[in-house]
Amino acid sequence: MNYFDLPFMFMPIIIIASLWSLFWKGTALWHAARKGSSIWFILLLFVNTLGILEIIYLFAVAKVKSDKLFK
Repeated sequence: MNYFDLPFMFMPIIIIASLWSLFWKGTALWHAARKGSSIWFILLLFVNTLGILEIIYLFAVAKVKSDKLFK
């Protein structure tokens, strides 16, 4: 295996992690903006945690039900 081939092996993982994070970040930012939670909006916008902080916000702080996640 060539040293330069190594980054290409991880491309699917990077793409999946990016899409996962983008989904949760967008959903959390949407709900924070609609609820007027400016502190949470700023925190969610600048802290990247692969969706962990966003999921905590959605289900623990904003108390969004899974059936109302996209409303």
